[in-house]
Amino acid sequence: MIMYTVAIIAILITILLALTRALMGPTVYDRIAAMNMVGTKTILLIAVFAFISGRHDLLDIALVYALINFIGVVAVLKLVEQGNFYTDGETTLDNQKEVKGK
Repeated sequence: MIMYTVAIIAILITILLALTRALMGPTVYDRIAAMNMVGTKTILLIAVFAFISGRHDLLDIALVYALINFIGVVAVLKLVEQGNFYTDGETTLDNQKEVKGK
């Protein structure tokens, strides 16, 4: 049981370090990577708790959370890069009107 306690403490320390990086990070990409790391460590905490408690159904919750974490990071990166969610790199009607107006 001591080994699991040490694992939980180590995971919590890395979450605190990642939160520190998210708050201090000089760039938005550092902040996004830090929040992705917090999500990953949360998944590890759920998995350790599932193993300790014997409730293996929590592993399904951890997998769903991992998918949500991945999709969220991809969406935020697309928002940061393009400024919106709906463009695919091509010009839209609104962008064409802005270009013609300038």
